[in-house]
This record gives sequence, C-alpha cells and structure tokens, in this order.
Amino acid sequence: MASRVLFNNQVLQSVKRTGIRFSSTASAAEQEAIRAHAAKSADTWKKISIFVCIPALAAASLNAYNLYEKHHEHQLHHPKEWVKYEYINYRAREFFWGNESLFFNPSVNLSASEE
Repeated sequence: MASRVLFNNQVLQSVKRTGIRFSSTASAAEQEAIRAHAAKSADTWKKISIFVCIPALAAASLNAYNLYEKHHEHQLHHPKEWVKYEYINYRAREFFWGNESLFFNPSVNLSASEE
C-alpha cells in the first residue's frame, strides 16, 4: 500500500509542481535591494576597519610601548628592595638540580642563596 502511494505518478507530479516555487519579480527586486544594501554596509565597515581601527590600534600600541619604556627606566634607577620574610624561599631540602626553583629568574626572583 505504501509503495502505491510513494511511487504513484500522480503524487510525484504533484510534489514536483508544488515543491518548486519560483520567486516573483517583487521578491527578486527585494533580494537585489538586500544585496545592494549588504554590499554598501560591508564597504562602510571595511573603510571603518582600515581608516579608524588600524590607526587606533597603532596609537594604543605606541602609547603602551612608551609607558613600558618609562617604567623600565624607572626600575633601572630605583631597583627593587627585597623584603626578607621568613616564609619566602623556605626549603626543607634543596632541589636535586640546585637551591633555586625550576623557574628561577635572577632579574625577577629573590635568590635563596642571598638570604
């Protein structure tokens, strides 16, 4: 019974007729207007990205670099004074690679041997 319904030529012709819808001229004009608006909007945002965002990022980067240089120069003139707390660099036993931690950096961290 199902095969008669599914493979009936009249049913197939009906599905073919109603399944394909042709767009009207009004719909085609509307789609064309949408495409034109999208192209114009995309061009606007492309120009904003190129002429506003990229220079703003360059200015922000230059500002951050200048602030970093001033901070670095200040650190060279005023080196950090380490406060020696009893719990900093506390070692129950040394590491097998030495007295310093695995990620020790002498320009940033206080050495355990300086205490």
